Amino acid sequence: MKDKLLDCINLKSTNYTPVWFMRQAGRYLPEFREIRKQNPDFIKLCLNERLSAEISLQPIRRFNLDAVIIFSDILMIPYGLGQKIHFEKGTGPILGDLNFNVILNTKSNDFIEKLSPIYQAIKRVKKDIRDKNLIGFVGAPWTLLMYMLNKGSPKKNFDINKIIKNKSLMRDIILKLEDIIFLHTKEQVKAGADIIQIFDSWAGLLPKNKLSEYCYIPTSKIVKNIKSLQTPTICFPKGIGENYIDFCSAVKPNCISIDYEVEPHWIKEKLDGIPVQGGMDPKILLGDKEGIKKNVEKYLNIFKDYPYIFNLGHGVLPETKPETIEYIIELVRNKK
Repeated sequence: MKDKLLDCINLKSTNYTPVWFMRQAGRYLPEFREIRKQNPDFIKLCLNERLSAEISLQPIRRFNLDAVIIFSDILMIPYGLGQKIHFEKGTGPILGDLNFNVILNTKSNDFIEKLSPIYQAIKRVKKDIRDKNLIGFVGAPWTLLMYMLNKGSPKKNFDINKIIKNKSLMRDIILKLEDIIFLHTKEQVKAGADIIQIFDSWAGLLPKNKLSEYCYIPTSKIVKNIKSLQTPTICFPKGIGENYIDFCSAVKPNCISIDYEVEPHWIKEKLDGIPVQGGMDPKILLGDKEGIKKNVEKYLNIFKDYPYIFNLGHGVLPETKPETIEYIIELVRNKK
């Protein structure tokens, strides 16, 4: 059975629970840390087609997963639009000043050429996998805006009124991002991606009365365009709580990825059969086996006879032991 994720998403198949993990290629793996040690510039690493393909495949060599997600970063889009980016240990991404003229006038061909190594990496990975689905991904417009305008993570000093004060400029940037995000997904699909996941990591910062304008409407346009490529989307609007239902109604994703604050019983009852992905708190993976088993089985039991992809409610934490990932996969595989 080759297309396990696709069958769950497109056919709403319930006779098998696919499993993969956000950030499954990353710092918890010693083989990744070895590569990272030799390649301190994160952006250059993402643009090294040989190494990014190798990193993408590392978890597949170790674990019986159903999907590969390409090793990259959502901030490759601002980089492709001419904004400088570097990553500092303990701080995260630091972005340079915004040149709105450069961003708004970036040509499609120039953007594709700048990010070409990502598409080449996808082609490399595609050649090496036969029975796994390949996931490409992008950041949603709102989340990208947060980083671009804040010049870093919006965890600190977030002020929505300051961010959206220039309505005209905001509208122009969002329209540009809608086009560029779709362009980036289209190139990933052309290179071999079977599924696109859209990360709206900072959607939870939006008040309810701004969700439609900055989250639902831009994301729905991108989802509609990706569907025109005959490619399904998984959307992850992290942190929006009860608004997940309105999001699904407005955006119409093929699959919805839930965060660990979403009550799984509640969302299953509220959704009209839309496949669900994820939910479990990554911190649980740092606990004992008994707690891990209890929580894995909770999600598997709730979504029994419902199209469900096992994943977490956010990415694998760096402190996670690889043996824990192995243990969870075994639990998922052995669940009757």
